Amino acid sequence: MELSADQREFAEAIRGFCAQECGSLAQRDALTDGGTQSNSREVLRKLAELGWLGVSLPEQYGGGGGSFVDECVFLEQTSRGLAPITAYSTGLTAAQTYLKWGSEDQKKTIVSNLVAGKLEAIALSEPGAGSDLGGVRLNATRDGDDYVINGQKTWISAAHIAEHLLVLAREDVTGTKHQGLTLLMVPTSTPGLTMREIQTMEPHTVNDVFFTDVRVPAAAVVGQPRGAWKQLMRGLSVERLIIAAMSLGAAQRSLEDLLAYVRQREQFGQLIGSFQALRHRIADLATDIAFARSFLYDVAHKVDAGHEDALASESAMAKMRCTEIAKNTALEAMQMMGGYGYAREYGMEGQVRKALAPPIYGGTNEIQREIIAKSLI
Repeated sequence: MELSADQREFAEAIRGFCAQECGSLAQRDALTDGGTQSNSREVLRKLAELGWLGVSLPEQYGGGGGSFVDECVFLEQTSRGLAPITAYSTGLTAAQTYLKWGSEDQKKTIVSNLVAGKLEAIALSEPGAGSDLGGVRLNATRDGDDYVINGQKTWISAAHIAEHLLVLAREDVTGTKHQGLTLLMVPTSTPGLTMREIQTMEPHTVNDVFFTDVRVPAAAVVGQPRGAWKQLMRGLSVERLIIAAMSLGAAQRSLEDLLAYVRQREQFGQLIGSFQALRHRIADLATDIAFARSFLYDVAHKVDAGHEDALASESAMAKMRCTEIAKNTALEAMQMMGGYGYAREYGMEGQVRKALAPPIYGGTNEIQREIIAKSLI
């Protein structure tokens, strides 16, 4: 689909913002404690002041009232501009779940937080339950008007900077593994909730979260008690598209940085961009990105047309291909840049590190392929 004139202007405005606020490595280091953090509250605050956060969320809860295509434009361009706001996507995914299943108070709280630059997180995975979320063991026991939560979550993105966790817990063990699961809205300030950073090759992003007699009111339930599996299985299309849009922006940035390099680097008395071995590989990368962009925005347009629940396979395709294109583009760019591809100054090593995780989180690409296959066979 073709972006509207307003959407093209929006994209251009975001590119301008990123160039001004976080366009250099020195700026990004200053915003992220020397590159040790993946998010900047200052950048989030400025984006909130511009009214760009939550652009697709309903106005009645404080959002921008725009389309999901608008949101994809924002996600793609902020990722392309290396804006240190990666946790925004996690908050946006959480907001989609609250909007579909939450109470009015929950919707108002979560959306108003997000548009103000306050972040939210989702706590699903556990040491023994990643792709197989039916294996969740974190326990939530009803105690009068409260729930008491005990157990551990792991690989929880942005938990350390989030206002709330959307927690998947097991309330009942008498049925099948997909029964008895409940979603709960848990403030991160709740007594008994503690966190520990999981150190990875990326800046601080993911955490272990421990629950020791964490008590929340029954009103913290999101949707129906013991109905979380159905709730999780519906509406996942938007989450996959959020990841796809960010990955598309990352792929575009890797390609642009590669092009800037091959246009000025000389070897054997000529620009390396003149060597056919590199030119053809770059042509393939640009083609992959162009095809992925067309497909992604077509699916996003279908979401806006109200077909979200029928797009499981198409959103899985978008997530799978965009994340793999981002990873391949960054790795190819590093190879073609030679030793400079490893240098922090040139930025490609950061692009490679950033591109390795998206094929894993949000449902591994192996799971996405299974979703696609089930729709075909």
